[in-house]
Amino acid sequence: MTHPDVLYLAPDGPLLAGESDAVDIIGDVWGRGARAVVVPVSRLDPAFFALSSGIAGAIVGKFVSYRIPLAVVGDISAHLARSEPLRALRRETNQGKEFWLLDTLDEFHARM
Repeated sequence: MTHPDVLYLAPDGPLLAGESDAVDIIGDVWGRGARAVVVPVSRLDPAFFALSSGIAGAIVGKFVSYRIPLAVVGDISAHLARSEPLRALRRETNQGKEFWLLDTLDEFHARM
């Protein structure tokens, strides 16, 4: 099940590693008339999950600035096991409406 107004990134594309990558995707969102983005975990630079790297903040910040909901979907349990800040971020953001760290697409669809 997919939503026509959601841009689903393919799991096997280039890694998203910074703000310029987010800007490129936002351009795709506008070009397609989408209103939300789903990014598979496999598309994120592993440093995204090390919050001190700043990559997550740069990427998520762009989407929030443009009011485009962003869902990262997939298994991040290995990253969560190593990072209390990431666990806290997941708890907080999954209660909001702008950015989510979700295990499955079904969870995303339930939010839409």
